[in-house]
Amino acid sequence: MPKLTINGVEVEVEPGTSILQAAEEIGVEIPRFCYHDRLSVPANCRMCLVDLQGAPKPVASCAMACGDNMVVLTDSPRAKKARQGVMEFLLINHPLDCPICDQGGECDLQDQAVAYGYDRSRYHETKRAVKDKELGPLVETVMTRCINCTRCVRFAEEIAGVDDIGQLHRGEDAEITTFIEKTINSELSGNLVDVCPVGALTNKPYAYKARPWELKKTQSIDVHDAVGSNIRIDARGREVMRVMPRLNEAVNEEWIGDKTRYAIDGLAVGRLDRPYIRNSRTKKLEEASWSEALALVAKKIKATSADKIAALVGDLADVEATAALKDLMAKLGVANMDCRVDGAMYPADNRGAYLFNTTIEGLEQADSILLVGTNPRTEAAMINARIRKTWLAKRVKVAVVGASMDLNYPYTHLGDSVDDLAAADKFLKGSKNPVIIVGNAVFKRSDANAVLGEIAKLCDKHKIVRKDWNGFNALHTAAGRVGALELGFVPQKGGLDVQKIVKASADDKLDVIYLMGVDQADVISNLGKKTFKIYQGHHGDLGASKADVILPAAAFTEKDASYMNTEGRLQRAHKAVSAPGQAKEDWAIIRALSDALEMALPYNDLYELRKSIREGYSQLPQIDEVTAAEWQGLPSSGKLTKAKFTADVSNYYLTNVICHASQVMHSCSEAFVAGYKTDLAAE
Repeated sequence: MPKLTINGVEVEVEPGTSILQAAEEIGVEIPRFCYHDRLSVPANCRMCLVDLQGAPKPVASCAMACGDNMVVLTDSPRAKKARQGVMEFLLINHPLDCPICDQGGECDLQDQAVAYGYDRSRYHETKRAVKDKELGPLVETVMTRCINCTRCVRFAEEIAGVDDIGQLHRGEDAEITTFIEKTINSELSGNLVDVCPVGALTNKPYAYKARPWELKKTQSIDVHDAVGSNIRIDARGREVMRVMPRLNEAVNEEWIGDKTRYAIDGLAVGRLDRPYIRNSRTKKLEEASWSEALALVAKKIKATSADKIAALVGDLADVEATAALKDLMAKLGVANMDCRVDGAMYPADNRGAYLFNTTIEGLEQADSILLVGTNPRTEAAMINARIRKTWLAKRVKVAVVGASMDLNYPYTHLGDSVDDLAAADKFLKGSKNPVIIVGNAVFKRSDANAVLGEIAKLCDKHKIVRKDWNGFNALHTAAGRVGALELGFVPQKGGLDVQKIVKASADDKLDVIYLMGVDQADVISNLGKKTFKIYQGHHGDLGASKADVILPAAAFTEKDASYMNTEGRLQRAHKAVSAPGQAKEDWAIIRALSDALEMALPYNDLYELRKSIREGYSQLPQIDEVTAAEWQGLPSSGKLTKAKFTADVSNYYLTNVICHASQVMHSCSEAFVAGYKTDLAAE
């Protein structure tokens, strides 16, 4: 291992470590623009020049590997003068529009200009201007600001897997552009804004709305898919202004999907901000007070026998709310409950069969990956990015049993029928760490258990599950699903599951149904007219439109809550803004209802509720940890059908009530999703 001296401090590093990285290990910061930890090293901005003893001129520290007995000075007069020269060249064409630039206040160029810039320019020739590019509804461009660091080009090619942008020409004519005029069709395109060190690429929906020092920053968790990406919510007053990624190496590294970043405008549209009761005479929803709404709900429940009451929780339900609703149903003696409202019948008594057991980070150890009935690019963008990262690092084999799709890495298409699972036998042969990822759509099939039986044979034959490795993974699409399964929000002894609940309602055999955030058309549209529908949620979507009583709830940005992602990782979301109007946190609504029912739940605040959950569900992992599931095999029953495998999500941008309320997400659908206009017209 090479030893070198940096600014008089001796440091020993791994072979291949650059001088820039070695300097960071001892707390010495070297300025840079083109260098990024997760991208390849182009060494083209030259801002990281350092003085290397014996070298005839300053060297680029990002591209120079450490060697034995090197002596490096990062703050010598020669190094400083070299950086000042680089900065002077970078600024000769840069426009003086910092006061109106959205990057202002968090701009690397501004920061470095303070340290290395001059107070006047020696450049008196005509400045060049570069035409702005149209990259789509998400990324705004002001290309005259561009310093040609090529971070965006490398991110698009290496992380996002799209080669839509690149650098053309040389010298003064060099520019970043699309090779043909087109938008960037990637579910990760918003990360271009983060990697750009200047204001050339900015957040289009956020343009000219706020300055970073005006915003309150809150650490939280994304709920638009089941990955649980770590995010930072920036808010001003009661408005969420933007969402940015937060570093978590085990989950999303430092990237997030476009839906996570840009669907926030949906939080302010179509919100439920007060209770409503449907007038029995006019059949219209009318405003009511909380006491009136809760009293009516309590009256209906008290007058109904437990076997004619059911409860369902939707995709965005947090752990605390689900636990509270289950506790209330237990007090009422209600056994009819389910969290699998989209019909994906995960075996609730078998953790290994419904968790992403390899873990997201563990995918990097795989040497073959089989995708069954899933499109990870639309269902879990950050898991797809992790698969691409693994492919880029070691060319891992990928095969698909399901519909042919546009993934951003090469794969072998084995077919789209159950019979094609047999071809996976040859694909998996010889793999040391094989992985099978089973999509949510597979669990919706009528022959789901029979398909899992076939997959179980592959697991046994190729040792996909063993003491030191579990390669079986269920890929969820709903943020609240795994947490609800862990809490056992499924039919209790003698209870009905979601399909039987809907049928009982359609047959007028169900009198009351409690819908917490349930907006699935297959459920809501098929409920019987005689069933009294209680809807608790934050958007006036399908579930609210059919309800007899509406209880307005807080969205994920408006409450302290816990969510468990597809791998079983328990994470905390934190309140960034206040809920609109009279809306309340989900668990608090249920606690208030328990008072109205005269069977108060044994907790009065969130701390007491979480303590109750810990005591009642000791199997739950600690925060930000994953507890490995004890492998019990996979269910195997029934007969296989001829149905073809399909992916669960066809439109990445419209997957929940927040997205449906977002104009930005509809703009993305129009720009990127084939057939979107036809679908919208059909609605």
